[in-house]
Amino acid sequence: MNKDFFKNTKILDGGVGQELLARGMKPKGTLWSANALLEEKYHQLLLDTHLDFIKAGAQVIVTATFTTRRLRLRDNNIEDKFEYLNTKAGEIAKKAKDLNPHVLIAGGLPPQYLTYESDTRTDNEIKENFYEQAKLLNPFVDFFYFDVLSSVRELKLAIEAIKEFEKPYLIGAHISEGTRLPSGEKISDIISKINHNNLLGIILACVSPESFEENLDEIKSLGIPFGFKLNGFKTTKPKLGYTSTFNKSKSGNPHEFLGQRKDLSASNMAHIVKKFKNAGATILGGCCETSPEHILEISKLK
Repeated sequence: MNKDFFKNTKILDGGVGQELLARGMKPKGTLWSANALLEEKYHQLLLDTHLDFIKAGAQVIVTATFTTRRLRLRDNNIEDKFEYLNTKAGEIAKKAKDLNPHVLIAGGLPPQYLTYESDTRTDNEIKENFYEQAKLLNPFVDFFYFDVLSSVRELKLAIEAIKEFEKPYLIGAHISEGTRLPSGEKISDIISKINHNNLLGIILACVSPESFEENLDEIKSLGIPFGFKLNGFKTTKPKLGYTSTFNKSKSGNPHEFLGQRKDLSASNMAHIVKKFKNAGATILGGCCETSPEHILEISKLK
């Protein structure tokens, strides 16, 4: 893969997990998008969702592996399905690519413990979790995407974990509010405190447009391809924390406690994205609550 891929404007896909729910997938516990992999009746729905994002203009699709991390499966008493679910996610993404050979597959490696919070476990535990998931995805993907990570330490360990696969990576760092990662570190620390050899670029992942704008100057100053996956949630920092609140959720749908914004229509989001593109962003995409309709409007800016 060309390491300069993201130096020119590229379109990422949108929020697959929330789109699956919007299309009728029934949630199960805290499995979220993993339920589309667990239940065979949803496999076609997942494939169609990938294809619809591609049809809308996405040049990169991310594997549906945000909740196929080992600990989330353990919480739902299906850890024995770890290999099957991650492999199936790769297979379905590859089917979409086979029908659209120009598209690249990003192997989504999510936070291996909690969401929107830094991982406090040992280095060995974190690195092993990343490695196990990456190994299963590796045969299907063009590069790895660190999806919504919250600390420099997690990113460093994730990079070490994928080293043997010799594939480049895109960093997706998260900021819930303000100008610091949940760990308290700055975006610039991701570059200054890690030795990068296969870096494709850096994006802020699952952030509001306002949060991205607040951090625009710093991420732009890093001198590498940058961009975003914007969400349509009202917040990513619920009072009791994401994981605790999700575990108590009645519907299994994150927008129950994170809220849904009504002001980010496809055209409104494209208007915002255009401003960021004019400021130098070349990696343009969506996260939760961002549909193929949003990506279609964003892709017109390419």
